[in-house]
Amino acid sequence: MKSTFVLNSAASICGTAQDNASSVTKYLYPCYKIRCMKKLRVIAVFMILIALRAVASPPIKYNLHIAPGTLTENSATLLWDKQYDTKGLGYEILVNGQVVGTTGKTNYTLTQLFPNTIYAAGIRIKQEMGKPVKPQQDIRFKTPGKGKIYNILAYGAKDDTAFKSTTAIQKAIDACATGGTVYIPKGTFVSGALYLKSNMTLYIEKGAVLKAAVTVEDFLPMYLNRFEGWELKTYASLLNAGTLNRNGTYNVNNLRVTGGGTISGGGKKLGNAMIAAGGERSRGRLICLMNCQDVSIDNLTITEPPCWTIHYIYSDNITCHDLNIITYGIRNGDGIDPDSSTDSYIFNCTFDTGDDCIAIKSGKNPEGFFVAKPTKNVQITDCDFTRGHGISIGSEMSGGVSDVLVQDCKAGALINGMQIKGTKERGGYVRNVTVTDCQLMKITIFSKLNYNNDGEAAPEPPTFENFVFKNIDLSNASIKEPVININGFNDPAHRLKKVSFNNILVPENAKVVINDAEKITFTEVKSASGAKPVYVAATSTEIIY
Repeated sequence: MKSTFVLNSAASICGTAQDNASSVTKYLYPCYKIRCMKKLRVIAVFMILIALRAVASPPIKYNLHIAPGTLTENSATLLWDKQYDTKGLGYEILVNGQVVGTTGKTNYTLTQLFPNTIYAAGIRIKQEMGKPVKPQQDIRFKTPGKGKIYNILAYGAKDDTAFKSTTAIQKAIDACATGGTVYIPKGTFVSGALYLKSNMTLYIEKGAVLKAAVTVEDFLPMYLNRFEGWELKTYASLLNAGTLNRNGTYNVNNLRVTGGGTISGGGKKLGNAMIAAGGERSRGRLICLMNCQDVSIDNLTITEPPCWTIHYIYSDNITCHDLNIITYGIRNGDGIDPDSSTDSYIFNCTFDTGDDCIAIKSGKNPEGFFVAKPTKNVQITDCDFTRGHGISIGSEMSGGVSDVLVQDCKAGALINGMQIKGTKERGGYVRNVTVTDCQLMKITIFSKLNYNNDGEAAPEPPTFENFVFKNIDLSNASIKEPVININGFNDPAHRLKKVSFNNILVPENAKVVINDAEKITFTEVKSASGAKPVYVAATSTEIIY
């Protein structure tokens, strides 16, 4: 259609030229016509090339947006989709038309903004020397006005590890007006359970430590939440927001926890005390969000939880970025657990954990299956997983998990590597998972586990399907065990299916194991010398390598 339009336009121009030529003397007309036609040919070819180039090069789609919960009076964190034609140049970030920074990542935090001000922020691929500027995408936003600051010292908090500042800090939180900030200055402040609310910031200054008490009485009353896939009552967490309601809407909005300081839980001592008093599943988390929306937890060191570190349930638009999570040696010391929640953004985080670094969940067995609140759209980018059990989906995934992206991450010798896990009793599904541009040491998909498999089964086994693994460096993996070990369910209707591995660098003498699977493809999976791994497949069909 575009080419036809160009040719018709050229003919129209030619016709106009011929009409104008009627006023020229007859002996000049043939020369004029020849020159006109030559020019028109050049114009037509030029317009056709432009049209074809437009067809061949669609507009760049960055999907630029502000990370949920990160827009403040003086800062905003931008996120966008990775572009694969940057040629290693990275991206330029613009504010009001001026370049303010560059990055090779797919996130950038704007700082030194002014309150109550409208800005236009843009992103584009960095310009090559002597080449045209690449198209950019812009978004407009307005920073909020400056809010009031509530220093916990003014409410009676003390920098004293022998003094519990719970009441003082909670008074500051309760007094905090919309848009305000509860400020924790340098020092160590011991507290029991705290309850955050909408439209506030908890700011823990660099050099400040919010330290959990280690007696269970400081985390009463127990309340309803979810642990290991079941709704039940547990002790409160150090930081709590929202109330659990599987059928309800979001009851805490626009919350941020930040500042550069440290949140330190009660660790093993508190965890063991909770187990002794109420059983293993009575333990609170370090941070627990329930039915929350538009929350950011960022720029903090978070350590010593009694079990899981950051757990959010039935929530939406949650951002966790620039966190240093340290839980090594903690029983069930998961790092971040998105649970039946949508639109999670986890980036620029470092994990050194005593269990899964990240565990994406959605309930367990019949309860999770019938509650049917899936976890969807989880983006994990630019993270460093130094130690732990895995970058995991499951094992409690009975409500379903879909649309997960793991990109530009680096993992050390995690026990299970990048893993997707469940059991035949779980029900539900995991689908549409992409793992790309990562350095890993193992890829596993498990359908049998020797833990957390009590209780009644869901009415049908899970479905695992549509996984993509591409551009992955597994070259440092151990060859004492399979570098890729993928397993479906021993049920023809629930086999692992539609999984692709493309451009995977494996160590020499690598082994790949495939069980109970179908439609699995391996393309350009080889070592640095070009050697293919040894493939061992059982009860599987349409395996291509």
